[in-house]
Amino acid sequence: MDINTYLERIQYNATLLPTIETLSSLQLAHLLTIPFENLSIHANEPIVLQEELLFDKIVTRKRGGFCYELNGLFAALLHELGFDVAMLSAGAAKDVGGFGPDFDHMTLMVSLNERWLADVGFGDSFQQPLLIGSRDVQLQGERLYQIDDDGSYLVLKEKKNDGEWKSQYRFLLQPYELKDYEEMCLYHQTSPQSTFTQKRLCSLAKPNGRVTLSDMRLIETIGEEKRERILADESEYKVTLEKEFGIILEY
Repeated sequence: MDINTYLERIQYNATLLPTIETLSSLQLAHLLTIPFENLSIHANEPIVLQEELLFDKIVTRKRGGFCYELNGLFAALLHELGFDVAMLSAGAAKDVGGFGPDFDHMTLMVSLNERWLADVGFGDSFQQPLLIGSRDVQLQGERLYQIDDDGSYLVLKEKKNDGEWKSQYRFLLQPYELKDYEEMCLYHQTSPQSTFTQKRLCSLAKPNGRVTLSDMRLIETIGEEKRERILADESEYKVTLEKEFGIILEY
């Protein structure tokens, strides 16, 4: 892996020592520069879970990706930098209750003096690593997170503005390899039941909010203010992708 080119892609030029401070800075830098997106699925561009192909797409071609791509490549970077990192199986929470199957989502565990949950592939979620061993509420800015036990699983929860705790995903601490996610990666690319096949999505964290393009709807959040508008046509869609996310579509 070309570490320097990867670090340029995420605009990171600080310490590379394998510490929690470095991990936190790398995760935030990644979230602020590389969008969560599923555009390949809607362009019939196969997503193949091989490190060199992920690097070419995300770093060289300056695209984004979904969890298997983003966390898979981020795990490879952390490994190259000397971190003890493991890819974990997770199931995303469903709107109707319950969770998706194992390998529905990939998240990461980084073991330092303590074990930390790191994730650059779940969209609008925690921006700093979370302590896996703590059951206390963990504060990040104005957002509250907590990891709870649920049988053999651990469940990541976030406290919403209405005061209720909402599950984001549940996960296991068993390490896996990139190839173990291939079946579910193919499912999310092809199944009509997958949320990723139902609409185009591109989303990126900003220092003071977030910008999301959901099909033709552009959603901008700045602090407590939220603005939405419908794009006029595919020409404006491509212009917006380049302006807001740095993505130039090749098709």
